[in-house]
Amino acid sequence: MPRKSVSSARGARAAVSARRTTRTIDFGDIPDASSEQLAAMRRVGRPPLGDAPRQLIAIRVDAAVLEQFRKEARRRRVGYQTLINEVLAHHVRTNVA
Repeated sequence: MPRKSVSSARGARAAVSARRTTRTIDFGDIPDASSEQLAAMRRVGRPPLGDAPRQLIAIRVDAAVLEQFRKEARRRRVGYQTLINEVLAHHVRTNVA
């Protein structure tokens, strides 16, 4: 008889867990927010900088390169992602047509 793979055993445990935690939550007793409460709420997350919000991306860089950016960012007291953006923006302004 073939052995079960680890992933199928993990899947069985996840299915049991899902069956155990499936409940219906009644939100009926929570009052609706008033217009004043909605107006007072603030947006969660980072505010957009400039005219257009920045684009979230994922890139892979060498560990040594990232560490150098982080060191320089600490020295300048800015975020390392801000520093990377500045370096890329400068390169595009001066080298890309």
